Amino acid sequence: MKLNRNFCAALALAVAPTALSAIPAYAAPDAAAVVKYYTEVAHAKYEDSLITAKALDVAIDALLKDPTDKTLQAARAAWIKARIPYLQTEVYRFGNPIVDDWEGKVNAWPLDEGLIDYVDTSYGTESDENALYVANVIANKTIKIDGKDVDASKLTPEFLSGTLASAGAVDANVATGYHAIEFLLWGQDLNGTGPGAGNRPATDYDLKKCTNGNCDRRAEYLKSTSTLLVSDLQEMVDKWTPDGEATKQVEADPKAGLVAILTGMGSLSYGELAGERMKLGLILNDPEEEQDCFSDNTYNSHLNDAVGIVTAYTGNYTRADGTKMKGPSLHDLVSAKDKKLDAEMQGKLDTTMKAMAIMAKRGQNVEKYDQMIAEGNKKGNAVVQAAIDGLIDQTKSIQRVIAALDLGTIKLQGSDSLDNPGAVFQ
Repeated sequence: MKLNRNFCAALALAVAPTALSAIPAYAAPDAAAVVKYYTEVAHAKYEDSLITAKALDVAIDALLKDPTDKTLQAARAAWIKARIPYLQTEVYRFGNPIVDDWEGKVNAWPLDEGLIDYVDTSYGTESDENALYVANVIANKTIKIDGKDVDASKLTPEFLSGTLASAGAVDANVATGYHAIEFLLWGQDLNGTGPGAGNRPATDYDLKKCTNGNCDRRAEYLKSTSTLLVSDLQEMVDKWTPDGEATKQVEADPKAGLVAILTGMGSLSYGELAGERMKLGLILNDPEEEQDCFSDNTYNSHLNDAVGIVTAYTGNYTRADGTKMKGPSLHDLVSAKDKKLDAEMQGKLDTTMKAMAIMAKRGQNVEKYDQMIAEGNKKGNAVVQAAIDGLIDQTKSIQRVIAALDLGTIKLQGSDSLDNPGAVFQ
């Protein structure tokens, strides 16, 4: 059984912002007001991420209690929905060390899925870079980490986060977070750049009609990592409360707070999203370079990352329950200083969002992201490249905003795929 892709794409398209020309104007706020509102939106976004993760956890409970095509589809749909607010928080990662240090717990990728569960023979049996490449902890109650036997009889949250995550100091040993859950709900996508996502059967969790063995341990693993996702998101919600560590750090110095906002916008826009997540896959024509590779949800994730960048500038955010937040923003500061620059920034953001919306529509109606980046797919490649071009161009305006607000030199994240493409093949 496969998830209804039209439903997934509709979710993503629903979060696309309205025309940026509709942004309300505020009497020129001071930097402190802008930074304070930025922390309020951050708290709201992480709270929405927590709310949707809790709904996912409930759907996973229902799947484990009664493993059917229907409950598996519901769990997959809940995962897709949970990604929407979380991806819109990624703009906080860059410029906020507290977030960056924490992010790997919930969104690290790519992952060597053979660490977690069974994989197809095409996956291979070993890796020079990862001794745990096919450890399959679900099937093995003892595994070797750094040459020592480790008891894996209990797949508890503590074991997954404390022992298995990044085991052997290998970043690809991702044991927790959204993508571990994604793999456990969809399974491997064995279609390459052809149509189709992962197709794990619901019976992989059926204790009476178990397929692929170890259904009890697979269920234990899935529940543990879902529990961890909820607790990890709660941690970040707490850090963005008015008295939270992240809020206090950002609000301590309003100018530094503005630097954090623009660092997040520029680094996500250029090096991370345009570069590492999009251009790299386009250069390599490699489906393994798509972020949500098991579910074929990547086009939705890129769209929502872009929405997060827009929100950081405009201050407009629509919460998971439909409530709209508005407040003093960078848009207001820039408009008061240089209306033409503000119009330029808004125009660039709008151009990027239109390109992202075209990509999402193609993902809904024509082909998924891994197909778009396939070698020889001129139309699909062009759609992805247009979104990349928009991100790069808007970064130039972000840099002009930095200069206009007299914030000095801000180092934005780069990417070899944009700055030195030849290095990608070395």
